[in-house]
Order: sequence, then structure tokens, then C-alpha cells
Amino acid sequence: MRYTISAFPQSVNDTAVGESRGTGDAAAPKGAMMMIATLVVSAFVMILNETVLSVALRDLTVDLSVSTTTAQWLTSGFLLTMAVVIPTTGFLLERFTPRQIFLVSLTLFSAGTLISALAPGFAVLLAGRVVQACGTAVMLPMLMTTVMRLVPASKRGATMGTITIVIAVAPAIGPTVGGAVLSSLGWRWMFWLVLPLSLLALAFGAVRMRLGGETRTVPLDVLSVLLSAVGFGGILYGLSSVGESGGGHLVAPWMPIAVGAVALAGFVARQLRLQRQDRALLDLRPLTHRAFVVALTLSALLFMCLLAVSAILLPLYLQTVLRTSTFVSGLAVLPGGLVLGLLGRPVGQLFDRFGARPLVIPGALATAVAMWLFAALGPDSPLALVIGIHVLLMAGLGAMMTPLMTESLGSLPEHLYSHGSAILSTLQQVAGAFGTAMFVTVASLGTTHASGAPDAAGLHTAFVVAGVLGVLVFVTALFVRRPRSVPQAAGRDAG
Repeated sequence: MRYTISAFPQSVNDTAVGESRGTGDAAAPKGAMMMIATLVVSAFVMILNETVLSVALRDLTVDLSVSTTTAQWLTSGFLLTMAVVIPTTGFLLERFTPRQIFLVSLTLFSAGTLISALAPGFAVLLAGRVVQACGTAVMLPMLMTTVMRLVPASKRGATMGTITIVIAVAPAIGPTVGGAVLSSLGWRWMFWLVLPLSLLALAFGAVRMRLGGETRTVPLDVLSVLLSAVGFGGILYGLSSVGESGGGHLVAPWMPIAVGAVALAGFVARQLRLQRQDRALLDLRPLTHRAFVVALTLSALLFMCLLAVSAILLPLYLQTVLRTSTFVSGLAVLPGGLVLGLLGRPVGQLFDRFGARPLVIPGALATAVAMWLFAALGPDSPLALVIGIHVLLMAGLGAMMTPLMTESLGSLPEHLYSHGSAILSTLQQVAGAFGTAMFVTVASLGTTHASGAPDAAGLHTAFVVAGVLGVLVFVTALFVRRPRSVPQAAGRDAG
């Protein structure tokens, strides 16, 4: 898809499109950067909602009369919906203009936010979260694809560092925002406060985001969409059901997992067949590139750490073991979120000079160490120590996030950018959803409470499993290769 920018000064409009597609070292036009900035701000507001309810799980279980493993579906269901919708964005980016996608995305998100704020019970609240996620899902791949096409290769790392603020920092500080709201207001205000921001972004986009683009009529393969939904939904539902208290399941948990695995196998087989005709819902040819696969695998593991451990397990530990308030538990994760945000652009600039490996391996080591330190925490651990470990974890993730996103997409030919970004975004959200369900399940199974609510013993077990995950992150990081040549070092940019 070729972008054109029509809502900016004439000097920008006269800039050749070829100069703004990231194929050389020319600077991106100012109009392109304004477009990216608008997308970044809008996406930040939307992604913040992934984890804003994580500190409210205890309140929601009481207010809505549901178990903890049921309430966590407000987070994992959000992620799952994104994972189901994101594979369709390859189709959407070819069929519709960026302006159309932007407006529909924010309209859906605003509608879902309103539904959630007015929800009388758990079912309607979950429905609102699903609508929110539908709007959020199409924004992320469009944002990454836009950067890859409009930003010169020598500047991509720094720009991707800014996007890291959206993809990583927003969910990282979600518990902080949620805790601050819950300290004086009810959980509904998490949505009432976001609604005017989303409507403001929608109004701004309707007036200023005159983004055109070449489109082509491509058929939507409905069977692929259904296979994707059944595959991801079945596996996640089965995994989450394992930890449900009471044991009164309508079906055994292994059944939806098996159905989901079969559906995913069918989805992959269908995409491999359709891509020969250039009709795949999600073109899987990016998976033939080794650098993309390694970065993709690491990104999935990182999102399990970020969304499951940092945004779910840690707030539960702070509230149930250390007995902190929701406000204090939200503030406790703020320093780590700020570190992750502050590292985004500097790490991106270092990637532009030195490549991914010198950043990813130390980051993976810091992540693994932090995971095992979490496993060593107990009911008498000082809050300052918990905050310090969380900062170490966020620093490790920050050293890896930007290089991996840039390395994965930068290793692909341009015609695969949209599908590569869709695969990357899909797996990130699926990994976050799987991680959330898995760790809450482990914590519930390891608890000593008859109710199945996570306690100190259950959370310790979950953190031990997280430590094993940290070791896997480090081992996988060793497969990141050194670049054959330093990617467009600063000395080249001077000319």
C-alpha cells in the first residue's frame, strides 16, 4: 500500500512519495512525522486499556460476584480479541485507506469504552472490552507499517523506540493509572476518564488526518477468520478453565485446547495454500526469514513477561501478600514503567549504530535475573526491594523491545511489511493472553485457599515458573546474530 499525505502544507505534499518510504537515508517529511505522532498518541490511549483493570481484579471479583480467574478474562479477553482481529489487518491495509482505518478504529474503541462504563454486570463489561479491543487491534499494525514505509532505514530504530512507549509502556503503567483511579473513584471511572480522550483523538483525526492510499479489492477469506477465532479462543479458554475454582466445568479443559490446536493447524494450512494465489488473510512468508523468526519468538516471550508477570502477578502479590492498597500497588510499578519509556528512544538510537545483539543479550540476562529475584520474594519482603526488582525487569525488557521490533520487520522485503507487522502484533497479543491465563492458573492451582484465590504459596509457584521463562528468554537471545554490517551508522547520516 502506498501512502499519500493530503492534510499538510503544500511543501510536504510536493515531497516525492519515494523519498518518504524508508528506502533510503533521506529524512522523512514533516507531514509523515505528524501522521506518525498522531497515530502514536492515539494508540497509547488505546493500549493503556489492556492492563488498566489488572489492579482492579480484587474489586471486580467482589463487585461483580465472579472468581479471580473469571475476572482476568477482562484482560486476557481483550488480548485474545486483538489476536483474532489483527490477522485481518493485512487484508484491511490493502482494502481500505489509512484514514478510513483510523476513523473506524477510534470509533469502535470509543463505543466499547462507553459500553464498559455503563455495564450493569460482568457479561456486558466483557462485551465492551471486546469492542474496545476490535478498535485497538487494527491500530497497531497500521502504526508499525506506517513507520517502516515512511521512515528512512537509518532512523527506524529511534522511531521504533517511540512506538515502544505505546506497545510496552502503556500496558506497563496501566496498573498505576488503575490504582490511582481506584483510590478515590470506582472502576467505572477508568472508562469515563478515557472516553473524552478517545473522542478528542477521533475528532482530531476526522479533521486533520487526510491520509489517502492506493487500495485494491481483495476478498476476505471468512473461513480463515473463523479458524483463527476458534484456534486462539479454544486454546486460551481451555488454559484459563484449568484454574477455575469449583471444578464444575461444562466441558473438560483439554477439549477446547485440542479443538483450538486443530483449528490453528487448519488456519496455517489454509494460509499456505492461499498465499500461492496472493489471497491469504495472513501471509506466512515472513516466517521463512530466520532473523524475523528469532525476533518474533523473543518478542512473544517478552510480552508474556510484561503483561503476565508485571501487570498481573506483581499487583496480585502486592495486594494479597504485602497487603498494599490498590493505589500503592499502582504506584509501585510506576518507576519500572517510566524506565521502560525512557529507554525506548536511546536504545533505538543505539540499535541504529550497533545492531540488535549487543543490546538484546544483556537485556535478556537482566530479565532472567529479575524473574528469579521475584521468585525469592516472601511476605516480609520490603516494598523498596520489590520496586527495585521491577525496575531491573523493565530495564531488561527495554533493552530488547525496540531492537527486536525493528530487527524483525527490517529483515523483510517491503511487500511483506504489513503481513510481518500483523504476525508480530498477533503473536505479541496471543503471548500476553496465554501468559495471563497460564500464570493466573498456576497461581490458583498452587494456592492453599479452598476458594482457589491466589495466595503467597500460589504466587510463589507462579514466579518460579516465570523464572524458568526468564532462562528461556536468555537462551533464545543467544540466537540473535550479529549484523553483517552496522545498520546505517550515524556517520552515514551526516551526508
